[in-house]
Amino acid sequence: MRQFLLFASVILVGLLFISRLFYLQVYTSNEHDLFEDNAIRKVYDYPKRGFVYDRNGELLVANQPSYDVMVIPREVEPLDTLEFCSLLKIDKAQFIKSYNKARHYSPRLPSVFVSHLSKEDYAVLQEKMRKFDGFYIQKRSLRDYQTSTAANVLGFIAEVNQGIIEKNPYYKMGDLIGRKGIEESYEKELRGTKGIKFIQKDRFNRNIGPYKNGKFDTIPVQGKDITITIDKKLQEYGELLMQNKRGGIVAIEPKTGEILSLVSAPTYNPNLLVGRPRSKNFSKLHYDSIRTPLIDRGLLRMHEPGSPFKALIALTALQENAIDPNTSVSCSGAYYYGGRKPMGCHCGSGRRNLNSGIAKSCNSYFANAFRKTIDKYDDASQAMDIWSDHIKSFGLGDFLGYDLPPGKKGNIPNGAYYDKWYPDFRWGATTIISNSIGQGEVLVTPIQLANMTAAIANRGYYFTPHIIKTIEGQNIDEKFATPKYTTIDKQHFEPVIQGLYDVYNKGTANFLRVPGIEICGKTGTAENFTKINNVRAQLTDHSIFIAFAPKNNPQIAIAVFVENGYYGARWGGRIASLMIEKYLKKEVTLKYMEKLVLEKSLEEEYDKPYSGKPFTINDGQKLQYLHLEPKNAETDR
Repeated sequence: MRQFLLFASVILVGLLFISRLFYLQVYTSNEHDLFEDNAIRKVYDYPKRGFVYDRNGELLVANQPSYDVMVIPREVEPLDTLEFCSLLKIDKAQFIKSYNKARHYSPRLPSVFVSHLSKEDYAVLQEKMRKFDGFYIQKRSLRDYQTSTAANVLGFIAEVNQGIIEKNPYYKMGDLIGRKGIEESYEKELRGTKGIKFIQKDRFNRNIGPYKNGKFDTIPVQGKDITITIDKKLQEYGELLMQNKRGGIVAIEPKTGEILSLVSAPTYNPNLLVGRPRSKNFSKLHYDSIRTPLIDRGLLRMHEPGSPFKALIALTALQENAIDPNTSVSCSGAYYYGGRKPMGCHCGSGRRNLNSGIAKSCNSYFANAFRKTIDKYDDASQAMDIWSDHIKSFGLGDFLGYDLPPGKKGNIPNGAYYDKWYPDFRWGATTIISNSIGQGEVLVTPIQLANMTAAIANRGYYFTPHIIKTIEGQNIDEKFATPKYTTIDKQHFEPVIQGLYDVYNKGTANFLRVPGIEICGKTGTAENFTKINNVRAQLTDHSIFIAFAPKNNPQIAIAVFVENGYYGARWGGRIASLMIEKYLKKEVTLKYMEKLVLEKSLEEEYDKPYSGKPFTINDGQKLQYLHLEPKNAETDR
């Protein structure tokens, strides 16, 4: 009996071992478990990122080879540190810092030790890598920008951080990911899929060949090429015009919503954020808190829209039957209301109807139109809700849903907004009359202004602005081909568009006409305040301009915002006219205007708050002196 029990025990234990081995070899021999097996080395094969082309097929972004030195801390053997540091062109302190970082991440998983070796450094190091156990060279590709412009559009690639790794298991320490611009928005399409090889190691930790003859190995899948909507030549020209200025330009094709140009100034060369100098260069750009070149002013700069907003005041008043095209107002150079300080106007005074009110940018006319719209209803809060819904139907006051990293919502106030603002006060149209001229509590971004202009050009609808045109082997999001309609009836657009056309013919932009092109536009000026020593100070006004062309077959809608650019037509208007001619004619004939813009620097204006140069306090007292040009017929408030 004892012999039988002993024999049965041996058989049972043997079966258990065989079963366990069978389970490990068959049922758990999958890719997931391979990642946990210390006897198997994992080597990633990184694909090339997809190429990026502009709307005309010009290559914007390609790839270039790069080499990273990887480390597996537990496999590192004693080495000649000085020799290794010399080969990598680092010091011993950097060696220790990189090694400790890798060991903290994982002693047994590979980490980037030194990134972005040049071809020359790689060639020298490769011959001696056998001397440094635990280190190996990983080949990958970096971006090669074929343009020095459009950095805010293109974005850049950078190493993932721990937060990204925890959110997305696809990424491992040392992987690269798209940041900002299209590199971020279309990261999944551009990156492709990395491959992996599993290498079997022996008990001495030496590689002995592919695990199971490469059964679980995968090959990399190259990223998809994409074509974006940007016109490279127009983008380059816009950035040229904005040299030594700060602000943004957004140009959109009205019939599609495609973004033709997205200029942010000041900007930087995207090649600065490639390779080993990337970290140092990024720090310089990031900590430039005065010029803020990493901020996309086309998407993130919120400001009062100024007089371009009057087009929506007119359309809303027409829709609500508060005015008609023949409604007229007598302007004496100011709008008087409720015994309060009058609202100044620089239209030159006279009788104004809708057309001349737009063309001359008469504050009195639009204050009257806004007041009639609100006073039509007994309840001001209800009236503001209706007014706000009309304005928001043009894409203002909320995210537009474009395919770039999110910008700002802006602000379009409604009844609840003012009920909260004035809880113990019966407010009405005159309380918030500044909204009528695009000031007050209304805030917009340049891309929202450009989209609003496209909606007017289309006589009542727009397409969600977008940067993607095509993706290799894939359709783009259907929402970009779906029109969004405003709440304004189509017939109300014609008199407003005629007024915008007359801005160029006989109004505030009459000196900005482009031969052979019928342009509709609107000048605007936004007041510019800052705080210095806790005192609210007024600096030089911002220059704002919107336009579209041609009048009856719009191919481009544009918004220009120039910080401290004086009145709307001065710099914003000139830049818009030049951009329109450049896009439609493929050349510029307004050489004198172009020369003025190219030679003008506003850096002195930007230096005033920081250099102690003169500026004006908002109550009218002068701390010192701020130069403001005298108002004239071209000056639009």
